[in-house]
Amino acid sequence: MNVKQRTIQSEVQISGVGLHTGHPVNISIKPAPENHWYKFQRVDLEGKPLVNVDADNVTDTSRGTTISQNGASVSTIEHLMAALVGLQLDNILIEIDGPEVPILDGSSAIFVEKLHEAGFVDQDADREYFEVASNIHYNEPERQVEIVAMPLDGYRLTCMIDFNSPVLGSQHASISNITEFHKEIASSRTFCFLHELEMLVQQNLVKGGDLSNAIVIVDKEIGKEELSKLEHVFNKKVEVASEGILDNVQLRHLNEPARHKLLDMIGDLALVGRPIKGHIMAARPGHAANVAFAKRIKAQIKKERSRKHIKTYDPNMTPVYDTVQIMKVLPHRQPFLMVDKILELSERHVVGLKNVTMNEDLFMGHFPGSPVFPGVLQIEAMAQTGGILVLNTVPDPENWLTLFLKIENAKFKNQVRPGDTVIFTCELLEPIRRGIARMKGVGMVGEKIVSEAELMAQIVRVKD
Repeated sequence: MNVKQRTIQSEVQISGVGLHTGHPVNISIKPAPENHWYKFQRVDLEGKPLVNVDADNVTDTSRGTTISQNGASVSTIEHLMAALVGLQLDNILIEIDGPEVPILDGSSAIFVEKLHEAGFVDQDADREYFEVASNIHYNEPERQVEIVAMPLDGYRLTCMIDFNSPVLGSQHASISNITEFHKEIASSRTFCFLHELEMLVQQNLVKGGDLSNAIVIVDKEIGKEELSKLEHVFNKKVEVASEGILDNVQLRHLNEPARHKLLDMIGDLALVGRPIKGHIMAARPGHAANVAFAKRIKAQIKKERSRKHIKTYDPNMTPVYDTVQIMKVLPHRQPFLMVDKILELSERHVVGLKNVTMNEDLFMGHFPGSPVFPGVLQIEAMAQTGGILVLNTVPDPENWLTLFLKIENAKFKNQVRPGDTVIFTCELLEPIRRGIARMKGVGMVGEKIVSEAELMAQIVRVKD
């Protein structure tokens, strides 16, 4: 049984301050239609530009994850994204009136709580997962970062951190299923080392930090003078607790830092653009590595999407149309008939085949010493294949012609030589209206795309 996409039942309003800007910000988390995924909308800017949650839109990972698009940016998105993924939501619009998502308590807990209150609703479309089919690796040897995705029917995550700190040491965190996020991970807060906090203060950052939304790890001896400086900056008395952290907060879990790194990883991998099925294991991850890994997964998705165009040709199969039958539909004849067989035909797509042979007349003049099947004739073969699709909409195709009105975005990616078998697939981009069709055509030799183009054609009656 297919899992349906889902969104929230009602709008959620949350207000807070940005961790680094210190500016108050309001967000409205809204239901969104099917196949929308996650998008931010900067309602404080002219035109209210949208920013898609997409690895290709990441512009900064230094202190959280920042995405930018259409002249707008949104930063520190990872805790909210983790909440959406952890609650298995597919389609959400986040209206925001500032450049940074509010930090709240430094975790995903408040986001999760508010979203639960709104409730969830299933949608009609099936959820489209990225399913890890074989191991995907990423590593940064200089920083000892390693991430791997392995096949699994579910979403399991394991994280190890090791900062070479006598206080923090090595920590592990894991969940065996994404359904455990709410209970095990969502409440884990962000953390930093004291020396990092001092540097951020000097850089005039963490303006929204008030020592209640972060765990501060004291990794060095600290004197009263330094404590006094921090007390002055944050207007709060602090001491070093026995666990080696500032006593500004009490740990919610003994391994809360590792759990928060796992939270960040879940949020950052939302940049893939769809839910994941697989087991992700990470050693010493950070925002930059998470984003690089998300891009690697996106590249795999693109590769698999291209492979969906691949049609395996069985020479023993009975074609929908052979050459003689094609000539009853198309007016073309040798040497200009460019389609030998039609392998598939439906209301929305057609698959045709062209055998390229050395005895074709064109090779006498087209690079006879190094024969290459011309790109322009590949487009012609693609167009003839598409013509079969369009003529299939009338009961008497022999009385009609297909005239092409436009060819756009034509690309030639690999050479076609004698001996190659080219499989052309044409799919409608929109329903045929008034005899006019828009199609996307792709030509492939084996697993390689050789040509592609967008075609517009119209059928006209030539005989009564």
